[in-house]
Amino acid sequence: MSLLRARESVMRHFRKSLREFGVTEQQWRVLRALSTMPQMEVAELARATFLLGPSLSRILVDLDQRKLIVRTADPADLRRWMISLSPAGTALIDAVTPVSETIYREIGQRFGADKLANLQSLLAELEQAMVGIGSDTPDAPAD
Repeated sequence: MSLLRARESVMRHFRKSLREFGVTEQQWRVLRALSTMPQMEVAELARATFLLGPSLSRILVDLDQRKLIVRTADPADLRRWMISLSPAGTALIDAVTPVSETIYREIGQRFGADKLANLQSLLAELEQAMVGIGSDTPDAPAD
C-alpha cells in the first residue's frame, strides 16, 4: 500500500498536464516507450509499458486514430505489428517533455535530489530482488 500511495501522490502532479495535452497516463507510457527506440513490436511494447495486451491494443487503436503512431506489418512475419511514433507523436513528446521535466525538478526540490536518487536506486534493487519470485513475468498494473 505504501508503494501505491507514493505512486499516486507523484502521479497526481502529472495528470493535469497530461490531460491538457489530451493523453492518459497509459497513453503517455506508450508514447514515452516509443520515443526510446525507432520502432517496437507490440509484445515488446507491452513489456516496456507494463500494460496487458487487451489494454495496449485499445490504446494503440486510439493513438493510431489520432495519428500519433504508425503501425506497420513486420515484413518477416506479417502477423506481427511494428509500432513507431509518427511525426505528430514526436511533436507531442517534444511538447509534453519540458512540462514533465519541470514536475520532476519540483519533486526533486520538495523531496531532495539525493533522497530521490536513493529512492530510485532502492526501487531498482527491490525490482531485481523480486525477479523469480512467483513468476518471472511482471504483472501489469491495472489501468
